[in-house]
Amino acid sequence: MIEEMRLRGLGVIAEATLPLGPGFTAITGETGAGKTMVVTGLGLLLGQRADSSVVRAGSGQAAVDGVWTVPVRGPVAARVEEAGGEVEPLDDDLAELFLGRTVTSEGRSRASVGGRSAPASVLADVADHLVVVHGQSDQLRLRSASAQRDALDRFGGEKVRATLAAYRDAFQRHRVLDEELRGLVEAREARAREADDLRAAVAEVEEADPQPGEDAELAARAERLANAEELRRAAAAAHDALSSELDVPDAATLVAEARQALERVDDPALRAHAEDLADIGYRIVDAATGLSAYLADLDESGPRELERVEERRAVLGALVRRHGTLDEAIGFLASGSARLMELDDDGERVARLSEERDLVAAELDAAAAALSAARMDAAERLGQAVTAEVQALAMPDALVRVDVTETAGTASGRDEVTFLLAAHPGAEPRPVARGASGGELSRVMLAIEVVIAGTDPVPTFVFDEVDAGIGGAAAIEVGRRLAVLARSAQVIAVTHLAQVAAFAGNHLTVEKASDGSVTASSVRRLTGAAREAEMARLLSGMPDSDAALTHARELLDLGAATAASPLPADRIEARDADS
Repeated sequence: MIEEMRLRGLGVIAEATLPLGPGFTAITGETGAGKTMVVTGLGLLLGQRADSSVVRAGSGQAAVDGVWTVPVRGPVAARVEEAGGEVEPLDDDLAELFLGRTVTSEGRSRASVGGRSAPASVLADVADHLVVVHGQSDQLRLRSASAQRDALDRFGGEKVRATLAAYRDAFQRHRVLDEELRGLVEAREARAREADDLRAAVAEVEEADPQPGEDAELAARAERLANAEELRRAAAAAHDALSSELDVPDAATLVAEARQALERVDDPALRAHAEDLADIGYRIVDAATGLSAYLADLDESGPRELERVEERRAVLGALVRRHGTLDEAIGFLASGSARLMELDDDGERVARLSEERDLVAAELDAAAAALSAARMDAAERLGQAVTAEVQALAMPDALVRVDVTETAGTASGRDEVTFLLAAHPGAEPRPVARGASGGELSRVMLAIEVVIAGTDPVPTFVFDEVDAGIGGAAAIEVGRRLAVLARSAQVIAVTHLAQVAAFAGNHLTVEKASDGSVTASSVRRLTGAAREAEMARLLSGMPDSDAALTHARELLDLGAATAASPLPADRIEARDADS
């Protein structure tokens, strides 16, 4: 529920505070005073698109702040906390929520939720649980088939919501399977070409059988083989210097003689050096043996080995050019083989998907039938309830019927919902989209909201001049029904009719003042004589007319009597069900 709303620099409103609260609030004012800015400001708080044109001329920005009462536990508080904001507990059940929105003259917008900056989309998420707004444009929307279906679904309650959720789940799964199957069939030739190319590429890698790091090893070996003669000379010279078979001194012989010379004397210090020389001798022998093996490998490799290495490098080089690196070529062998198995499985896969799609199609048919049955049941009850409400709105002979007919399947079902209205006795019911006048459409829409409020309660309803096109007794009944609706929800109505405003427990007027150059509007709560004068102005344009004032008092007395009367039985049942 909206407790209070503050507007600054919004349209013609320089600054205004709207005390709202529970029950029925009527907002009136002269044409051009800025009544619609109240709804515009509320729309900004509910996450609607911001437009710099709403900023008051000469102001840098427009600002709207609202104070709401919400349940401590519920989807609103949860969404606010998820966005990083907070609600301030009032007691164990209720909390205050502060929402804000600013729009600069350059068109930039900022939103705050529970004291924290947040995207405007968070306001929209919260709004889904807080408010239903109806304006004259919503009368036009009611002419659309989707809006009529949505109204029926809201009235249908949990039964329709559950069957619709089951249908949408089956519909989504069927669509995914159908698209996948159609894609397989349509791309069969392309997938066959892909399989042939993959098969050749996989065979090339399998035949080459590359090993990790093989290209680096071959590069090093080719380098050695290309310089084999120079390497042989260096290795032979080093070997001869360490251990020569010729009759010349070599390192091994000289180290052995030095060791033997030290071992002939008995001195601990020289004995240690003898041990070092023994170790050096072993190392010289090991090095000489290694060089012998190296020379033997060079002799065995020969020129044919270099040729074989270069051929192998050429094979691996082709794989690197195709795949990027040798490791990627090795990895391709696994991924390409898996993809090839998938492509080769197309025939069996098509059969499996077709079977699965048929099973889901049967499930979808059953879900669609259950949804249609739930809607038809709700349609009969909704038609009867809306007829009763419309008849109470100065259309005593009207009949409203809700038809559910089969149509092409969409994500919302296979039903086309049509509201039919017979406004007079003997008249053939005709779709409201074609046969209802603006005044009749206003009353049908109000009747629908009053009825749906009993099954799909919303904390706040906002009506923006939905009484356009009606007057007299019909307007009185509209005001009466808004007062009845206000017993189970907060109702805010922007109206130009005294017959409607008379039933409000809270009457606000948007007043326009001028200093000769700038026009500004403010909001004032009306009581007593001031309210009577405003009612007289609405009735006749003359706030001080005795006749108009007398009529205004009569309407206010009627509104007070309605407020004091017992709640109708159908409203009591709805309220008890909500509680």
